[in-house]
Amino acid sequence: MRILATAALSLAITLAVGARAQDTSLPDIGSSAAEMIDPGTEAEYGAYLRYELRRLDMLVEDPLVDDWLQSMGYRLAAASDVPRHGFTFFMMRDRQINAFATLGGYIGMNAGLVLTAETEAEVAGVMAHEIAHVTQRHVLRAYERASKDQVPIMLAMLGAIVAAQAVGDSGGQDSSSSNASMAAVAGAMALIQQRQIDYTRSNESEADRIGIQTLSRAGFDPNGMADFFERMQRANRGNSGGYQLPEYLRTHPVTTTRISETRQLANRIGGAAGRQPTAVRTPGSLLLPGELSLATSGGSAFDRDHIFPWARERLRVLSASSARQALLEYEALAKVADPDDSDALQYGLALAQQRAGRPREAATTLDALLERHPGDLWLELARAESAARYRQPAEASERFEALLKRHPESRAVRLSYAEVLGERATPEAGRRAQDVLRPLVPTAGDDPLFQRNFARASELAGDEVRAGEAYAEAAFLNGRAVDALNQLERLKQREDLSYYQRARIEARMAAITPVVLEMRRQGIRAEEQRPDQR
Repeated sequence: MRILATAALSLAITLAVGARAQDTSLPDIGSSAAEMIDPGTEAEYGAYLRYELRRLDMLVEDPLVDDWLQSMGYRLAAASDVPRHGFTFFMMRDRQINAFATLGGYIGMNAGLVLTAETEAEVAGVMAHEIAHVTQRHVLRAYERASKDQVPIMLAMLGAIVAAQAVGDSGGQDSSSSNASMAAVAGAMALIQQRQIDYTRSNESEADRIGIQTLSRAGFDPNGMADFFERMQRANRGNSGGYQLPEYLRTHPVTTTRISETRQLANRIGGAAGRQPTAVRTPGSLLLPGELSLATSGGSAFDRDHIFPWARERLRVLSASSARQALLEYEALAKVADPDDSDALQYGLALAQQRAGRPREAATTLDALLERHPGDLWLELARAESAARYRQPAEASERFEALLKRHPESRAVRLSYAEVLGERATPEAGRRAQDVLRPLVPTAGDDPLFQRNFARASELAGDEVRAGEAYAEAAFLNGRAVDALNQLERLKQREDLSYYQRARIEARMAAITPVVLEMRRQGIRAEEQRPDQR
């Protein structure tokens, strides 16, 4: 019975992983997968997954990195076979090389994958592959297939175990009986895994083919996917020393045949050489005027090949275990760096210096970079932050105000400026921070960085009720639902609340309460929730 229980548990885990490791969409005609889970439940699952990842502090939530990731993701999604499908892209701080898509169009990318890539087209190739998993509804198909396999395989396993026990009882050989039982379990689990692998291979091939088409339509080099696969294959060949394989190779096995097929398809799509320049603009877009690009940069034209090295080095710093570790990493990189990467590495070094409490050194490094890249948003924003850290408030304000004029739409500039104003801890700074953040209000309901900064700004400005609501929302979005509910309950006890304020608070409490009840049902205690350290 213990063996059977273990086997059942392993089977359940296998089925769960198989159903969640790939992705969602309505099935082909004749499939009943759509009846097993509705789109609303899919979206709830994906949102809850991100909520849990945030609760465990596994996400990189940085405005500049977010803007870069969303720009790339939505550009690919708009060029996919199902452009109306909803997507949510997020970055994990994990340095293992991996990416995944799950129910509801939620696509996660590990920082390690970006750090390994050498071009943005390689990252875009992986993302296009995951988007294809979503648009081709691979998760629902895997979920349906796994549920059909469960009963017959479990019955076969049980029959084999009973037969093995009968042999043991008649022959009196307990060890052989146990071995036979374990062999039955192992055989059944191998069958489950093989059927999952066989099914996954067809999904992977389809995702490769459709992903390359999406990559090309979005204006990226269609060879990006094959380039990254080759990089992973080299990592696999160099893994003979017993190191752990990159996680990406476990879920996306790379073979010479697969690389060859993706390269050939890229060549057919991209022309004789299979290469095309990364698009700077999207002429003829139905969503944007012809003179506008899909994202903005510090220069007059948006050059994604220029932005990618900044994003990669920023992620290197944000995913490091500590500021000191980041500095040590840049010291090591400086000894082996490609000269073409020197500016990007200097940018990363400046960020590491700033995080390590050395803003004067960071400012010097950034000033040298700005001479070579004048007006660059990423560099200018870091320079304004270094002025604030170096206790030069007047210079910091001047730099931030100039950035606001040049980039009024930039979420990164507004959030960074508001944080700096919040650190000044004066009513005047609070009111200015409120003004800076107010344009983000309509779209920032699920943005924990906005809620935290808006809470601080409102507190300094004397708006205690709005501050309390925002602090509670920040707690909830950071995975502390119990804390959020308790904060709102205390806020509701205030006697000076207006009718609208009380109604707003009660409505939010009603929305958060089911989450708290579910956490209690799962046995998650309030003290296990991560404190808000941001």
